[in-house]
Formats: sequence, C-alpha cells, structure tokens
Amino acid sequence: MSDQTSKKKPSILLHICCAPCATHAAEILGDDFEVTGYFYGPNIHPAEEYQRRLDALEKLSRAEGLAYTSGPYDINGWIAKTEGFESEPEGGQRCTLCFEMRLDRTAREARDRGFPIFTTTLSVSPHKDAQRINSIGDHLAQAYHVGYYQADFKKHNGFRKSVELSHRYGLYRQRSCGCRYSLRSQGSGKGKKGDP
Repeated sequence: MSDQTSKKKPSILLHICCAPCATHAAEILGDDFEVTGYFYGPNIHPAEEYQRRLDALEKLSRAEGLAYTSGPYDINGWIAKTEGFESEPEGGQRCTLCFEMRLDRTAREARDRGFPIFTTTLSVSPHKDAQRINSIGDHLAQAYHVGYYQADFKKHNGFRKSVELSHRYGLYRQRSCGCRYSLRSQGSGKGKKGDP
C-alpha cells in the first residue's frame, strides 16, 4: 500500500486553449503527472465557435479519458481587458494581455482546487512565444503560491504531433486563436491555419 502511494504522480492543472493543442501536451505531461484539463477561452468569438471547441475537447476527453472542467465564457471581460489594443498586430501587447487573463484564471483555479502546479497548452502553437508565456506563468505562480511547469510544447515537432493526433481523433481544428481581431487578420489573408 505504501509503495503504491509513493508512486502516485503529482497532479497538474493544464490550461487548454483547444483540443488539438491538448492532445500532445497532455500526452507529454502524462508521463510525470496526473493531468486535469481546464478549458478557458474568453477570447473565442463568436459563442458558436467557443462551443465547437468545447465539443472537440469533450470528444478528446471521451477518447483518452482526459478529465477536464471549463471556466466561464467571459467574452465581455476579455473585451474590457484588451480595450485600446484592438489595432495591435498579432503577437503584440493584446496577445500578452490575453495570455495573462487566461493564465491568471488558471493559476487561481489551481490554488482554489488544491493543484500544486499548473501549465498551459498555449506554447504548442508555432505562432506563440513560449518564453513570454512561461514568464507570465512564473509570475502568476508566485502571486498565487502554486507551481508553474515551464514548457515549449512545440519543440521536438510538437506542433506536427498535435496535428497528427488531431487527425487520429477526428478533432475540429480551428483556423485562428479565435479572437475577433485574429479573425479580422484571417479575412485579410494573414490568418494562420491551425493556430490555436
């Protein structure tokens, strides 16, 4: 009995931006942690798109036994958070504010639910700056007195693996991060297919 207890993996709360990114990240983390997902995407627009992504995560959950919960769909809070940065280019300050909002909620959730550590799927995307994401995660971990797992899940062909796993599970893959401003870029021909 004591041997089984000593071998128990620590739990981690994984912020999930979308099911495709969760495939590879959860697989990697599962070697060392008991993974619980936390789907939180207040940036996703419109509400129908949010639901489509949540449905894809439910499909992955059923296929892989990935436990998860979802946070509130707070589009109005996201609009308020990013107000004044509507014209920022993709990858600019607006994205930093968006990362902060999503990771702050996840860090609080980890603290309140007793998870010793949290992380995020955001770094799977080749269009996301893992160093910036990890810096935000570290700062919030200190603020909420929890641990943060630094990762760059795109390394070692991580993004390609997430695409392959998405096809294997038949998951919906979006064409942008989901915010109304990235959709505007997509409409002008600057969108990035499969960017979570």
